[in-house]
Amino acid sequence: MKEKILSESAPKPIGPYNQAILTGKTLYISGQIPLDPHTGTLISDNIKSETKQVMTNIEEILKEANMGFDNIVKSTIFIKNMNDFSIINEIYGRYFVEIAPARETVEVSKLPLDANIEISCIAVKE
Repeated sequence: MKEKILSESAPKPIGPYNQAILTGKTLYISGQIPLDPHTGTLISDNIKSETKQVMTNIEEILKEANMGFDNIVKSTIFIKNMNDFSIINEIYGRYFVEIAPARETVEVSKLPLDANIEISCIAVKE
């Protein structure tokens, strides 16, 4: 059985998908781009603020599912410019206190709404 997870504090989906799906103890979080959930506008000032917004959006979805960053076991980071990797890595790393999840980072040519970063995650309830 699967359950749709929808946080009012995270951006609404911009297509035919959900913010996250919970099945059993596993939460699949759709790719999050740096959308401001209150205005619906894309944050695009710099990769630092964009990464922070993505992580905030993920945090709100995790909260809605009664989870936190320590529940994430896998993530995928899509970026338009691999030269931004060290900045993204530094911001991303702040959110994992205990054990960082398994992860890959992939440079892509284009992301939804021409965003510079997108992160998807899989989390598991203990």
